[in-house]
Amino acid sequence: MTTSAVRIGKRSAVVLTLASIASLMMFVWPLLVRVEPQSMQHGPDAPFVFIGILPILIVIVLAELSEGGMDSKALAMLGVLSAVNAALRPLGAGTAGIETVFFLLILAGRVFGPGFGYVLGCTSLFASALLTAGVGPWLPFQMMCSAWIGMGAGLLPRRVTGKAEIAVLVAYGIVVAYLFGFLMNLWFWPFITAAEVPYHDGQISYVAGAAVLENLHRFAVFTLLTSTAGWDTGRAITNTVAILVIGPAVLATLRRASRKASYGALPTFSDR
Repeated sequence: MTTSAVRIGKRSAVVLTLASIASLMMFVWPLLVRVEPQSMQHGPDAPFVFIGILPILIVIVLAELSEGGMDSKALAMLGVLSAVNAALRPLGAGTAGIETVFFLLILAGRVFGPGFGYVLGCTSLFASALLTAGVGPWLPFQMMCSAWIGMGAGLLPRRVTGKAEIAVLVAYGIVVAYLFGFLMNLWFWPFITAAEVPYHDGQISYVAGAAVLENLHRFAVFTLLTSTAGWDTGRAITNTVAILVIGPAVLATLRRASRKASYGALPTFSDR
């Protein structure tokens, strides 16, 4: 067994919960209020959302530091894994749904815990966006989705080991692949016009003022027709193959690093 690199105390748990709720509202608020579609999507307000996200991340880190939940060794590991993930992302660049950034995030969250996974999700996507010129109004939403993926991996049952653990991680990788696509479609769908596709009869665009369930149905059809069979399935396949092929070796390496780092161990001093 390994110790979480970032332990979540009561204060940190409150901050993480509030941050997650606020982030979720960033995705779903157009369904709860009347919003007229527009071609600029989140362009006008996205910079302010970005500015709002960064302090949340800083607060989480400071809360962990003040509680002794993140030491210099955890920060070093965070920096290394963020850099590795940033370097891995251009290998797929999202082509046909091939996303090489999520499998390491899942494995690291599994080993180092939900707090570490949450922060790693944010820092990985931010660093990779800088490398791939992917900074845009979509970036804050990608950061939050990735943070949830890393945190969720750390919350998976700890008693599962061996082949069963790999099976659980594969299943988790498939589920979050589709959830990521679902949420990333939701952030822009209410703000586009003429979302219809030629091979489907019926409107799948956002209707301002319509009932929540009605708009959710339109959105579900939109997602199914535009991304589920392509981008999302490609992402799920990438996660599955990566976790099956190199997952056991990566897990063993990360756990070995965690044991040697002795996260959470208090230093002792000799009288001599």
